[in-house]
Amino acid sequence: MAESTLITVRELTYRYRQKSRPVLQGIHLDISGNDYLLITGRSGSGKSTLCRTFNGLIPHFYGGVLTGEVFVAGAPVDQTSVAALFNQVGMVFQNPEAQLFCRSVAQEIVFGLESLGLPRQTIEDRLRDALDQAGITALRQRDPQTLSGGEKHLVLIAAMLALRPRVIILDEPFANLDPANVLRVRRLLRELHAKGCGIVLCEHRLSRAAPDATRLVVIHEGKIAADGIPQGILANAETAWGLETPLTTRIGASLGLTPLPRSIEDMPSIPPQPALIAALEPPLPEAFTHQGQPPAVEVDHLCCQLGNQPILTDISFALHPGECLAVVGANGAGKTTLLRHLIGLQRPTKGRIRIKGRDTAGTPISNLARDVGLAFQNPDNQFFRLTVDQEIRVGPETLGTIDNSWIEELMAIFHLEAFGGHAPYRLSGGEKKRVAFASALASRPAVLALDEPTAGQDFEFRRNLRNFLGQLQARGQAIIIVTHDLTFAERTASRWLLMAEGRLLADTAPGRIMADPALMARAGLEATDRFRLAQRWQSKETRV
Repeated sequence: MAESTLITVRELTYRYRQKSRPVLQGIHLDISGNDYLLITGRSGSGKSTLCRTFNGLIPHFYGGVLTGEVFVAGAPVDQTSVAALFNQVGMVFQNPEAQLFCRSVAQEIVFGLESLGLPRQTIEDRLRDALDQAGITALRQRDPQTLSGGEKHLVLIAAMLALRPRVIILDEPFANLDPANVLRVRRLLRELHAKGCGIVLCEHRLSRAAPDATRLVVIHEGKIAADGIPQGILANAETAWGLETPLTTRIGASLGLTPLPRSIEDMPSIPPQPALIAALEPPLPEAFTHQGQPPAVEVDHLCCQLGNQPILTDISFALHPGECLAVVGANGAGKTTLLRHLIGLQRPTKGRIRIKGRDTAGTPISNLARDVGLAFQNPDNQFFRLTVDQEIRVGPETLGTIDNSWIEELMAIFHLEAFGGHAPYRLSGGEKKRVAFASALASRPAVLALDEPTAGQDFEFRRNLRNFLGQLQARGQAIIIVTHDLTFAERTASRWLLMAEGRLLADTAPGRIMADPALMARAGLEATDRFRLAQRWQSKETRV
């Protein structure tokens, strides 16, 4: 084992207790402090499982059957406690709530430091530095459970920074972050890597992760399918393993550019290629016209206040049958809170909400559930049955609207046929999301509300979900999506609600919003690669 190697994996094969087949097979891998390693692959390929072996969670916590060897700083993980690996490998989970249990952000960050017995002044210095590096100093005294999903992820990143491990592992770190925080975390990881900290990133969103990585590993069906320089692997990643490579990489491959660009910043000056974008990207949704249909959702001057803190201020909009609307904005803008009002999980301080013309004030949640199907950002928060099949059926069975053929169709659409008898809590993050989507649709609600539907999902699923939502729209389904994935929102919704600090800044077509730099900056967002590249080429044509 080389002196610089921090993690060594030899012929690793692993099977979870409830699985009949191995999740990982014959993995051979070395990771050093010089690596900025991006691990990618389809959902369920084994990425998260592999990372759990790096800090001893496998086999000590998850059990199962492990063969082969995993060493961290020379110590075999199967013979070393998780606590002993604490200051060697720090891990931020895909689901941040699985790691949050203290009553304030500050307590969450110092918990690990106190367990190491560090002096009080050292703890305070590290706390201050970690809060500053993660950009969350203002959240220091907040209860983590009151934060948005993206803010929770930043808290966990800060907690890992405070521990100063030799390797930091992040599982889907960008899934719940707005573009401004994605850029902040990317910059922070680059700085840590430059100082000698090893970085291991599991991520589907290659357009955000690939530009910074020095090494790329593709996991396919539990095996390492590729390991090397990112540019060389990305050229064939879509056709070989079903991965969504950055738009600029696909353009570069079509034009034979060398080296392949991994971001717009890498793109050399070339003649405008609008036809190439059209060939490589799916068509944008057409502008929706409701043709006089009454709204499925009406929100009039909605205000929400918790204590003395305003969460939503004067929100008004309507959503019609057959329309797909995306709610976009920075972490903590109030997007999820808005969705929770539709299903009655939170009630307006002022204003009114009507679902299919019925005022939600005083309407029981059980009645609202007939018309609004909500898939939460964290699926664990809505599971309460023992099997996937029971979870999907519980809504329509309770409401007396069960349709077995529709349930079977949903199971097929979301690739859940093999998981019907499995416990939903035992599934991967992406699989849990799919169960939540099917559950939300099982009762055929008039309104489908999805909170971060693409978080943790691979390219194939995002593409299939986009197509499925289009089919639902054609049937008259009203759809509202909360998302940080502006690429998905651009391809799916012809109308965006732009929010910032609990207020509605804009309600219009995506192109109009992204064409306003000041508005985007105020909301903490960055335009999609497709839009930015088209704008660059348009300005070049104008100058010519």
